[in-house]
Amino acid sequence: MVESLVAFDERERAAVYRAIAARRDVRRGFIDRPLPDELLERLLAAAHCAPSVGLMQPSRFIVIRDLATRTAVHGIFKEANACAAATYTGEQGEQYAALKLEGILEAPQNLCIVCDTQNERGHKLGRHTMPETAVYSTVCAIQNLWLAARAEGVGVGWVSILDPVRLRALLRIPDHILPVAYLCIGYVDCFASEPELERSGWEKRVPLQSAICYDSYSEAT
Repeated sequence: MVESLVAFDERERAAVYRAIAARRDVRRGFIDRPLPDELLERLLAAAHCAPSVGLMQPSRFIVIRDLATRTAVHGIFKEANACAAATYTGEQGEQYAALKLEGILEAPQNLCIVCDTQNERGHKLGRHTMPETAVYSTVCAIQNLWLAARAEGVGVGWVSILDPVRLRALLRIPDHILPVAYLCIGYVDCFASEPELERSGWEKRVPLQSAICYDSYSEAT
């Protein structure tokens, strides 16, 4: 009886696990149709509900729809991507050049999620020995948004190939606010059955058992 009051029913549990398994980092196939404001607000509400150390809620959300701003961000990406590409050679260099790594201009809205690491909310509870948990809290918010978006049929792609100094200047982000994620977000024509980097042969996922150890750390075998 107690379990039935606490746990979700079987159908609800299946939906949660399905969203987790079907979530993808989307870089292509965005539809040029902005998300309705009420849907975007639902996704941001899901992010805002994420756990945060000391209930500090450090995450802030910059919604970017202006084409000129997105074009400027795309320029920052192109320069950073050229520098990254230069670090790969041979076959791996060719493989990198073929990857689709962003949808900044294709997605009708972008979202920059930042963290107020100096936020006094929560009175520093949990941050005295691990102040970085403020940023971890924002990462939890990103994951909440990502899963909610997948359940709504909305694609999300995380663009990390950006110069944070130039991005900060472009978006007028104060020095005490840390940019954590730049996301392309929007309706897509489909979701891939497997991660694009796995499908392209860039990397393979490791099995769960190789990531589990008990009572103390041990290297995967």
